[in-house]
Amino acid sequence: MSNDFLFCDDNDLVEEVVSAPQKSWKILIIDDEADVHQVTKLVLRGFQLEEADLEFISAYSAKEAREVLAQHDDIAVAFVDVVMETNHAGLELVKYIRQDLKNKLIRLVLRTGQPGQAPEEAVIRDYDINDYKNKTELTDIKLKTLMYAALRSYRDLKTIQEHQKGLEKIIGSTMNFLECDSISAFGSVVLEQVANLLGMQDDKIYCCAAVNDDKHDIDFRLLALCDPDYPTRSSSTEIPDNIQLLFEQAHNQKTSIHGEDFFIGYFTTQRGLENLLYVGNSEKLEQTQHDLLEFFSNNFAVAYDNIRLRELIKDSQKELSYILGEAVEKRSKETGSHVKRVANFSYMLAKLSGLDSNICEHIKLASPLHDVGKVGIPDKILNKPAKLDNEEWAIMQTHAKLGYDVLSQSTNEILQLGAVISYQHHEKWDGSGYPQGLQGNDIHIVGRITALADVFDALASERCYKPAWPLDKVIDLLKDQRGKHFDPQLVDLLLDNLDEFIAIRDAFPDPDT
Repeated sequence: MSNDFLFCDDNDLVEEVVSAPQKSWKILIIDDEADVHQVTKLVLRGFQLEEADLEFISAYSAKEAREVLAQHDDIAVAFVDVVMETNHAGLELVKYIRQDLKNKLIRLVLRTGQPGQAPEEAVIRDYDINDYKNKTELTDIKLKTLMYAALRSYRDLKTIQEHQKGLEKIIGSTMNFLECDSISAFGSVVLEQVANLLGMQDDKIYCCAAVNDDKHDIDFRLLALCDPDYPTRSSSTEIPDNIQLLFEQAHNQKTSIHGEDFFIGYFTTQRGLENLLYVGNSEKLEQTQHDLLEFFSNNFAVAYDNIRLRELIKDSQKELSYILGEAVEKRSKETGSHVKRVANFSYMLAKLSGLDSNICEHIKLASPLHDVGKVGIPDKILNKPAKLDNEEWAIMQTHAKLGYDVLSQSTNEILQLGAVISYQHHEKWDGSGYPQGLQGNDIHIVGRITALADVFDALASERCYKPAWPLDKVIDLLKDQRGKHFDPQLVDLLLDNLDEFIAIRDAFPDPDT
């Protein structure tokens, strides 16, 4: 060992180790000689890289080193003696670190005072180490030079690993975005995924879309937020003034803004939509975190664009369903509010039945088409104020099959479901319905749901052939027809949640009410 190592006494050493700052590079010294530990620490006292000091951990055997490595997964550099409990204890430890622990980040420097036990060329060839040094050749300058190189290598590998993990999270978050079926659900996923990406907890996240307005230069639609300073803000659209100013700056400059403890992501989509994401951290954001947020924001913008387009398509489908349904109702001199009430009654029954959320939405869109086959029924029958005779009733019954024939030609899943509803919404639980005389569970659930929703609303509404029934009379009929006309479980669900159905009825009144 070189005398160049010997600069200060043990008291100075203890003071230096104790006062090491919290942010540091962890250095593991593995050697069965106490002097080697002391000298290494003495030479490297005061060493810094990127304003971070060294934190030394000592192990005096390979066995002890394994215990230390089990407790610390962030050791940057390890100096490993070859000969300790056995002549090859250090070499076996290197294999354990690389193969068993699968730790490829830690920089391993093999040091030996007995080079004959471990020939340099063979060791470098056969063992995954980063350097090999004879103890006698490690002067203070060479040791510091080695430390700079090892730490920079560790730092770069760590950065690559963090980017890899971050990108994996971004890919995972993209899958979560694709599963969102609404803007509100999308906003919640953004908050969750940003927090997951950065390991954030009590930090501020504001997810917004920029909206151009004729009256204002720019407005920001708040999609979702997380702000521990304003716990009541979760139900508000208000954006704090300081964040509003940053959004305006990013919007005006058409670029993201990287602050020391915040990030504003700005992205536009191919359709010209502007999306902004604010992330405020309680601590300084590292460059790696800024990079990951930039990638994330890009995916966030594209996903928002796609979900918004999906919502527009869904809204268009709903409007078309209502328009077609209303056209039929108006032809039979009934109000368009009927199809809206039936749609919402059907949706509520589907939810209460525990059906999948997508099926519930599809029923809501398809149920307004239940009477579309009435377009083929003559006006004199459709609008007859008196009771239909047998021949007229037989013609009226054909509307179920007519509606099925029209809608089943489409490959659209909403219209396909509408075809089933049109065909089966006049079937009865006891098999006495038409046109097929289906019974019980042989009737598709969507047919059973729409049948109850349609009759419930028809009874309580005024028609050309009858006045509206009072609610208690409607309830009496539903109870009487439970297990006869209607699925008994569906009747129970409606009556047990009657207030919710009345609220839907009141939300869509007939125009003359």
